Amino acid sequence: MIFGPTPLDEARGAVLAHTVRLQGRVLKKGTVLDQAAIAALQQGGHGSVIAARLEPGDVPEDEAADRLANALMGPLLARTRASTGRVNLVAETAGLLVVEAGVINRLNALDESLTVATLASHIPVSAKEMLATIKVIPFAVPGAVLQVAEAMAKQGPPPLSLHPFRPLKVGLVLSELPGQKESVMEGAVEATRDRIEALHGTLLPPERTRHETAPISDALTRLRRQGAQVLLVAGASAVVDRRDVGPAAIVRAGGTIDHFGMPVDPGNLICLGHIDGIPALVLPGCAKSPKLNGIDWVLQRLFAGLKVTPRDVMGMGVGGLLKEIETRPLPRAEAANTPAQTLTPRRGRQVAALVLAAGRSRRMAPLNKLLVADDQGVSMVARVVDNALASRARPVVVVTGYERERVEAAVGGKGVIFAHAEDYAEGLSASLKAGLAALPPGIEGVVICLGDMPLVAGPMIDRLMAAFDPEEGRAIVMPTFRGKQGNPMLWAVEFLPEMMTITGDVGARHLAGKHADRVAEVEMADDAVLRDFDTTDALRKAPGFAGVR
Repeated sequence: MIFGPTPLDEARGAVLAHTVRLQGRVLKKGTVLDQAAIAALQQGGHGSVIAARLEPGDVPEDEAADRLANALMGPLLARTRASTGRVNLVAETAGLLVVEAGVINRLNALDESLTVATLASHIPVSAKEMLATIKVIPFAVPGAVLQVAEAMAKQGPPPLSLHPFRPLKVGLVLSELPGQKESVMEGAVEATRDRIEALHGTLLPPERTRHETAPISDALTRLRRQGAQVLLVAGASAVVDRRDVGPAAIVRAGGTIDHFGMPVDPGNLICLGHIDGIPALVLPGCAKSPKLNGIDWVLQRLFAGLKVTPRDVMGMGVGGLLKEIETRPLPRAEAANTPAQTLTPRRGRQVAALVLAAGRSRRMAPLNKLLVADDQGVSMVARVVDNALASRARPVVVVTGYERERVEAAVGGKGVIFAHAEDYAEGLSASLKAGLAALPPGIEGVVICLGDMPLVAGPMIDRLMAAFDPEEGRAIVMPTFRGKQGNPMLWAVEFLPEMMTITGDVGARHLAGKHADRVAEVEMADDAVLRDFDTTDALRKAPGFAGVR
C-alpha cells in the first residue's frame, strides 16, 4: 500500500486518509475517491490529498476484517458486518468464554496491520455480549499476511469457544459445630443458591449434619440419590488438609480427592474431588460470602461442561489476586498517611472493645504499671482506655482485678463498662473470661486490648475493624508490623464459647492457629502493636513516658 500526499490526477480509487470539508460537501476519512469526488476537490482548490493507494495483492480493510472474522467464528458465536475495518464477535447464549491466548497472541504478533482483542479467558458472558473485536489498522492488508492469519486461526483448537451453562442440580452439605450462629448457616445457603442460580442451576434442599466425617458422607450419599450432579460441602470449620473432615467424607462416600488448595485469594482453601464422576468440592470459608472468590471460577467451569484438573487449578495464579482488600498490607508511607475515616468498618458491624486491666504487674513491682503516669500525668490504663474510646468500637469494657478500686478510679467517668475478675490471680484467662461474660448481646466481634499497650491508637483499632468480615472468612483479625504479629486482636463472637474454656495464664492467641483459614493480617505503619511494657526501663523509652521513675 502506498500512503502519503497524492496528486489528484493519480488519486482515483485511492482511499482518503483524512476528512476534507468542501463548500456544500464533506468527504469523510475512508472515502474511496471517484471522479466526482476528485472534481469536487479540484473545485475546492485542492491539488492533492493524503490518501492510501492499494497495490496488487492488497486486501481492503473491510474485506480483510470480514475474512479474519470468518476464520475466528465457531459455534454459538455471531458477528457484525465489517465497517471501517472492524468486526465484532458476540455471544449467542450465556456461557463461559474460553480463549486460546497463544493463538490470539500469535495473530497479533503476525503483522501490525491485524489486531484481535478479546475478553479474558474463562469469563462468564451473557447472550448478545461482545466477546472480541477484529480491527484492521491500515486501509489495506497485504494478501499474503491475511492468508497466513486465516490459516493460523483455523489450525489447532478454536481461538474462541463458548461453552453454554448447563442446568445442573447441586447438592449442598452444611456441617455444624455447637454454638454456631444460625445466621452463618443461612448466609452460606443464600450465597450458594445465588451462585448456582446465576449459572442456570438448581440447589437441592441442603443437608445439615454434625461436623464429622460419617454424617457428612451419609449426606453426600443421600444427595446423590436425589440426582445431584455437583456436590458441595460447606464445613463449619474450613478444610486445612486433604485428610480433614470434609475431604475424608468424600473418600468415605466412595470418592477421590484430586487437589487441595488453589492460588486464588480469596479462595485458597478449596478441596476438589469426585464421586463416581460427580464433582465433589469442599468449599473455602469465603464461599459463605457472595463476593467473587475462587469457588466461582471452579463452578463456572463445571457448569460449562469443562473438566477442572489439578493443572487447571494450579494455573489460576496469574490474575488470582481477585481484589485489593484491607487485609493486604499497605506500603508503609501510604499506611501512615491513610486517614482513619477512609478505612471505616463495614456497615452494621457491631464490635466491642475489651481492655484487660486486671494483672498484678509482678515484673514492675512494687509499682502497678497500669497506674504509672505518663509525662502528662495520665495513667497507662487510662491511655489505653482513651485509645479504645477514640476508635469506633463500642461499648468499651474494662476488666479489673488487682487494685480494683485504684484502676476504676483512674478510668472512671469515661463511659466504660467495668467487669471484675474475682479470680484474677489465676492468670490472664480469668480476666479474659470475666470480660467476655460482660459483653452485651448483639455484638458481632470484640477487639481484645491489653492494658499495658498504651501506644495502640484508636485509628489502628479502626483498621482492624475495617478488615473484619466473618462471612468472607476474616473472622479473626490481627495486626502486624514488618511481618511480626502483634496485639490487639479482633475476634468474631462465634469464637467466644471456645475462648471461655481457656485456663491458666494464657490468652486466646493460640486459638488463631486452630482457625488459620479465618485469620486476616493487617500491616500497621509502626511497631506500636508489638510494644507492651513489663519493666520501668522499657517504659521510659516509650513516647510520653520518659519521666517515669
